[in-house]
Amino acid sequence: MNIHTKDISTPTITYLADMANSLCKSGLLGIFYGSISARLNANSFLINRKNALLDKMDTDSFITLHDKEDYRWQEASLDSFIHANIYRNFLEARYVVYSHAPYATSYSLKHAVLKPIDYLGVKVLGSTNEILDSKEYETLYERADTDIVRYLKTHNTNFVLLKGCGIYGYGRDLNVLAKLIAVIENSCKILHFNNTIEEGYDDESRFNI
Repeated sequence: MNIHTKDISTPTITYLADMANSLCKSGLLGIFYGSISARLNANSFLINRKNALLDKMDTDSFITLHDKEDYRWQEASLDSFIHANIYRNFLEARYVVYSHAPYATSYSLKHAVLKPIDYLGVKVLGSTNEILDSKEYETLYERADTDIVRYLKTHNTNFVLLKGCGIYGYGRDLNVLAKLIAVIENSCKILHFNNTIEEGYDDESRFNI
């Protein structure tokens, strides 16, 4: 038995594990890249362990963390500090997901703003979304929790695309949050293919049928 989840209801763990599996199948989580969590109460949350296989999680894949840091934080996802700070600052956050989405991450490396061109992307995300500059990777985890929360507050949004890292988002409903991340990734994918098509022509011939 996992003593760190023994008081957590099985449906909660199953829900997170099933959603993580779906996100992995969609390419929005890697088997080792990404994190998912659920708020349990005002002072604690459930999150995957840092060595968990995200596409095959069970009770032993999760750990409960409290506001007061202890030895359990060493076993939890490296993103735990970011999740914790989001929960501290946004009472409406019931779930937090970090997605190392490949197209979104790739797009963020060459752009400062996400400008969807597809209908669903514009409708859900709006016309422009600033990409948060991760700056130096060496010091990223020393400041990511405060940088991300500051961005979410100043931009009045529940997600951030962090340059070279991926998408952090929170919400009341995990299904809605997963759909949001999928829309971001799909919009970046469409932008990628659109740019590839545009670069394949050097004149007006692309308009010929």
